[in-house]
This record gives sequence, C-alpha cells and structure tokens, in this order.
Amino acid sequence: MNFEKRDILLIVGLLLFMIGLIPFIAPIYAASIVVTMYFGIKFYEGKRRKSIKKEIGEGICADCGSKISNQKCPNCDSVNE
Repeated sequence: MNFEKRDILLIVGLLLFMIGLIPFIAPIYAASIVVTMYFGIKFYEGKRRKSIKKEIGEGICADCGSKISNQKCPNCDSVNE
C-alpha cells in the first residue's frame, strides 16, 4: 500500500465522516470505524488495481480495444491476414 496524493482526499473525507459520527457514538468507536474503512478501501483499491493490470496484460489495441497478446491483437491481426 503506497501513499499517493489522492489518499489525502480519502483521509479528509474519512475524518469528516468521523466528525459526523461523534454525536451518535463514542469517539473511540468512530475512530475505529474510520480506520477500518480506510484500510478496507485501500485493500479493495489494491485488489482492483491488480485485477486491472492482470486484465490489460501487454496493453490494449487502439482499434478494437481487446487485450494484446504476443505483441499482436487477436481480432485485428487475424482480419488483416
């Protein structure tokens, strides 16, 4: 989990969420909920990024949008041959 610039926005949003929770529950419980949400979101983001990277592979064809394998597009190169 790397810290990126957009994580500041996530932290600010979660802090505002925690401030909104404090009138209804104890501050320690609000803080624990927010910390759990932060790591849950970061875990989900990491899994999603990994699946996208796996799905893209070598890249995407600019013409049809399919996955490139072995430096060739399976759809466009078969039509050209």
